[in-house]
Amino acid sequence: MTPFVLERHVRGSSLIHRLDPRAKVGVALAFILSVAFLPAGAWPAYLLLGALWLAIVLMAELPARLIVARLALTTPFLLSAVPLLVTTPGNARWTLPWGWVITDEGVTRTTSILLRSILSVGMAIVLTATTPTLQLFSSLQALGLPRSMVAIFNLMWRYLFVLVSEAQRLLRARAARSGVLRSTKTNKGRASGGTLAWRARVTGHLAGSLLIRSLERAERTYDAMCARGYDGTVRTLPLPPLSSRQRLLAVGTALGLLLVPWLATILWK
Repeated sequence: MTPFVLERHVRGSSLIHRLDPRAKVGVALAFILSVAFLPAGAWPAYLLLGALWLAIVLMAELPARLIVARLALTTPFLLSAVPLLVTTPGNARWTLPWGWVITDEGVTRTTSILLRSILSVGMAIVLTATTPTLQLFSSLQALGLPRSMVAIFNLMWRYLFVLVSEAQRLLRARAARSGVLRSTKTNKGRASGGTLAWRARVTGHLAGSLLIRSLERAERTYDAMCARGYDGTVRTLPLPPLSSRQRLLAVGTALGLLLVPWLATILWK
């Protein structure tokens, strides 16, 4: 069974890799906020931030295949904005069967949402691909995120593999106890393992067993942590002091990014 990989960091020696993680987190958050507050239809602003994101990707020397593969995971969420094409009132552009009408405002709103989603997720991909996860958590705490929230994120990341391990053990046990029909002339094209309803029932039982076993495993893990002195804080090595040059670069870039939606709002009133 394919092992579950937690770390999303890609090793490298590019300029983006060498930047202090606190500076990268601050700039990434400012970029995502700037994209989120862009008005619909402010295409030059979207083009500006898109060009900036592409430049960061090139400086990070990340393979295009990695970016596209991780962006593809968000496709189901992006498709949720498509109904806005026909539900947004405005000037009719195209008429579809069943009386559906695509409006100019719907096209503008849907395209803007898609661009916001792609740019925000793309910046998050660059951040996670160029920064180790533990450094991300330390940077969030250094930037003022409450310690309890950082601890929750840290523990969720650290022990996500426990849940995946339990699921893999259940699937392995099911495979070991399930017979597979050989392909013959009489059963050719016939699925082994019962009907679709039977498979759905078995999947439901597996999900319930996974929940119970995960809760029991979590309690044992927490008891072991408390026995070793856990007091609610996940301790990591401190980050080196942030240089004045990187601090100035991060603050200036973040302020410039936050000015983009304000200027776009004035120009596209």
